[in-house]
Amino acid sequence: MTKRYFSHPAFGNYPVVGVNWKQANAFCEWRTHLLNSFLDSKKRTQESDFRLPTEAQWEYAARGGRSQSMFPWGNYYLRNKKGCLMANFKPGRGNYPEDGGFYTVRADSYWPNDYGLYCMSGNVAEWTSSIYYEGRNNFQHDMNPDVRWNAKDDDPPLMKRKIIRGGSWKDVGYYLQTGTSTYEYQDSTKSYVGFRCVIDLPAAPAKGRKK
Repeated sequence: MTKRYFSHPAFGNYPVVGVNWKQANAFCEWRTHLLNSFLDSKKRTQESDFRLPTEAQWEYAARGGRSQSMFPWGNYYLRNKKGCLMANFKPGRGNYPEDGGFYTVRADSYWPNDYGLYCMSGNVAEWTSSIYYEGRNNFQHDMNPDVRWNAKDDDPPLMKRKIIRGGSWKDVGYYLQTGTSTYEYQDSTKSYVGFRCVIDLPAAPAKGRKK
């Protein structure tokens, strides 16, 4: 798997892993350039840049409109009424295959939340643009709950911590909660951390077409 995960077509619909925070941002820049080059070729207006979501934006999307729920699918359980597990994580004491996946699974596995987003909990944890630091909840204002710091290579390790959200295939259920956060170092790569892009405005429709 470690040799073929990024090249074999069998994994074409699986989430990307092994990408550090800097590489995820570089992909967002590349995707922005690709989109705007296409729009320029069609003489259409350029759109907003792709980027990583802030921690607050990620949580808003993960909740799917269920503002008081512990998980994207609601409260309080990790199984539905038929006993099926709702995400790809580490159930019980480590029976990884019980939920249908021993490691990562397809990015469209399980059920989407009410915004139509898949695997906001479980499968792979996801990078955000927000920095992690102790006591951050005491210093952030709820009108703009975001603090960023683009650490340089020679900055102390404490300044390189970036928030990841969602939990992964190797995490226990606690980390699947939409309000739970942890961190990884921005220059590290992990088999359980991926990312997804956001954009402030979608691409404009072609001239003469309705959305």
